[in-house]
Amino acid sequence: MSKTRRTYLIAWIAILAVLLAGSILAPDGTGGESVQETMRDAVLHESNQINLLGLRAVNPGLVSGMVVTAFLLAVAAGIRIFVIPRFRYVPGRFQLILEQIVGLFDGMAQSNSPWRNSFLGAYIFAAGTYIFTGTLFELFGFQAVSTAGRSIALPAPLSDINAAIMLGVLSYLVILSGAIAGNGLRGVRSALTEISLLISMSFRLFGALLSGLLVTELVYYYITLSFVLPVIVAVLFTLLHALIQSYVLTMLTALFYGEMSEPKEPRLKPPAHGRGKLVHDPTT
Repeated sequence: MSKTRRTYLIAWIAILAVLLAGSILAPDGTGGESVQETMRDAVLHESNQINLLGLRAVNPGLVSGMVVTAFLLAVAAGIRIFVIPRFRYVPGRFQLILEQIVGLFDGMAQSNSPWRNSFLGAYIFAAGTYIFTGTLFELFGFQAVSTAGRSIALPAPLSDINAAIMLGVLSYLVILSGAIAGNGLRGVRSALTEISLLISMSFRLFGALLSGLLVTELVYYYITLSFVLPVIVAVLFTLLHALIQSYVLTMLTALFYGEMSEPKEPRLKPPAHGRGKLVHDPTT
């Protein structure tokens, strides 16, 4: 074994020994909140709230949503101003990636709604990007100070039930607009029969993202599990939820939008009773 490899091996053994000693000697998390209180607050946000610009206490998910929205708007403005005007006939790497992402959502819109898909493609692209970016946001562990003086990590925006419900409502309103655009007022009745879709999309999104947050909180709560393992758990849950939930919500929205916006055949009115005349067929 070379001298360099031996040095790296000794360094890794020393690091692992320090981590092992820390996990054994350090106290666990029972001195603060109980794990039940921690998990309850992750859902209801009763104690760990953040003072928003001195105006009022808000849920951490709202702050996360504002940060993610501002980031996406800044990125979109930068791409529109500095990147798109320099697009070439032979695309570069970034242009190719951007075109592939836009083409993915545009193809999803066209395949599920052949009649009206221009607005649908733009919406599912925006919704999918927000879900994916907002879910990955919790991986960075940005810190904020709660009203109780604790340091907390900002969660994913959609792990707040209010944000998940509002995104579900917005998606349902897009589906309703497709029903009205395709079939007028008759489409409203068809869309109202699918009102359960609003609840389904909202709570599916909230439950999936919250489950990852709760598992991570549970692992971090016990100091003996808070080395190496949280990294694997957090990355695994976050990446899977970011990909799966972005695909599920955009696919459901495109599918139901296409179904509701499909033009329905006008019903033929039967002739009024007594007004029809029998016509004799001379061939019989």
